[in-house]
Amino acid sequence: MPKIAAVQYPPIFYSLEKGLERAVEIIAEAANEGVELLTFPEAWLTGYPMMTWSATPSNEFGTFSGMYKLIYDNAPDLSKDHLRPVCDAAREHGVVVVMGLNERASEMSAGTLYNTAVTIDATGDILNVHRKVMPTNAERMVWGFGDARGINVVDTAVGRVGCLLCWENFMPLARAAIYAQNVEIYCAPTADHRENWLASMQHIGREGSCFVVSVMPAVEGADVPDNLPAGMIEGSKDAWVAPGNGIICGPLGNIVAGPMKQEKGFLKADIDLGQVREARRSFDVVGHYSRPDIFQLTVNKSPQVPVQFQFE
Repeated sequence: MPKIAAVQYPPIFYSLEKGLERAVEIIAEAANEGVELLTFPEAWLTGYPMMTWSATPSNEFGTFSGMYKLIYDNAPDLSKDHLRPVCDAAREHGVVVVMGLNERASEMSAGTLYNTAVTIDATGDILNVHRKVMPTNAERMVWGFGDARGINVVDTAVGRVGCLLCWENFMPLARAAIYAQNVEIYCAPTADHRENWLASMQHIGREGSCFVVSVMPAVEGADVPDNLPAGMIEGSKDAWVAPGNGIICGPLGNIVAGPMKQEKGFLKADIDLGQVREARRSFDVVGHYSRPDIFQLTVNKSPQVPVQFQFE
């Protein structure tokens, strides 16, 4: 039975080099504990932009724009192979990694950041890059809109893995697109630690008859560097800025591990993928329990770009 885990360690805020080093350490530590699939929180590399919920943006240089530039300057560019250390660690230790990150786009004007989840196989190969299709509320001040190219479920060393980010998991049609690709392990990195989020993860486990692993950052005030711009991350040094609250659910909506709140480390579970098939005997939401004569979903997988160049 594969052992899967959620990462509840804080990121190294807004330092790409140190963040990559820390990711490599965490992958090695997880492998030593027998973990075969490791899910990092939303935007773990190099930190969720918490200031979107407290700072006021403007059209001037400095202040909010300066915070954005700090995130941008320390965001990995996949076209430049910035994730190579993580891929090498995944291969060295034989661990499947789902990494949440602020991604610096290389295409078009190269000026947009995306909230991205990258799925890396135990071979070190990048299997999927998913950009969050709908940044939530104030997040739109930092992240652009992804498209459906990354709404994929991929074969990995531990089973078929799919991923949606944070409140994308509240989008029924996005979930249906994942279910329709035979997901077995559904990863849901998030920044939401509320109790109703945990209930949603249980619902997804039962709805998709799949295993669900969800985690948000576990950050104490003491983990936040003193040299960040004022207001970028608010909270006192002796309090939790983000409490973690990871959870792993089974294909009947049962809680397999967690919730793990205000605690650092790994939330781990051994899972039996055979339970996915058993659960779908009674409820297969995109199989025998669907009604395609009444309800159908079309997913546009084409790249959504503002400028197209045509050559004859």
